[in-house]
Amino acid sequence: MIAEGVLVVQRMLASRFTPRAMLGTDRRLSELAADLAGVDVPYYRASAEVMAEAIGFHLNRGVLAAAPRPAELTVAEVLAGARTVAVLEGVNDHENLGSIFRNAAGLDVDAVLFGTGCADPLYRRAVRVSMGHALLVPYAWAPSWPGELNTLRDNGFRVLAMTPNPAAATLAEAMSGLADDKVAILVGAEGPGLTEHTMRAADVRVRIPMTRGTDSLNVATAAALAFYERARVS
Repeated sequence: MIAEGVLVVQRMLASRFTPRAMLGTDRRLSELAADLAGVDVPYYRASAEVMAEAIGFHLNRGVLAAAPRPAELTVAEVLAGARTVAVLEGVNDHENLGSIFRNAAGLDVDAVLFGTGCADPLYRRAVRVSMGHALLVPYAWAPSWPGELNTLRDNGFRVLAMTPNPAAATLAEAMSGLADDKVAILVGAEGPGLTEHTMRAADVRVRIPMTRGTDSLNVATAAALAFYERARVS
């Protein structure tokens, strides 16, 4: 997988992803000097023009790091010690996925669990949009779906499913009584949202109150509001 830019490379160096090599300009090398002290990783220096020719497009961020993928974490590993988990179904847009990781990191979400139909969180654009947090926030793929929701319950989580349905409880109402509980927040694909089968497997359906005839928000924005409401009461 590939990390782009100084900040994302710094977060890679602080993660479980060990870079194999880097390619970048002299300026970016000087900016990363403290981070690379004592790190045995080759840094291949090139001009911005050579980088653009080699990569195929102009890279303003000036540095790339390539790392092999380590073994995937298990659901049990990412749930250990977690109190708040984001659970995704059908989120197949890399920018939305990266934004959800960035929101999760900033709003005290401990881990991300992937159901079916989700994009690769280590795709270059997802990592870039996440500002490197896709490398730091633990995640795991559900081996069975939506059966893995039972695993969440077995680990003491209350499972909340996001929906635009006006009959659902509001986020504020649902979260107010869960301050002392472990919570899993389910979000679905942009447009169709969660499948009915998955929503039936949740404990509570929750919504964001909307105005002016708008039925829903971008999935990353909706997730951020849910994460904030959880952080506010816990």
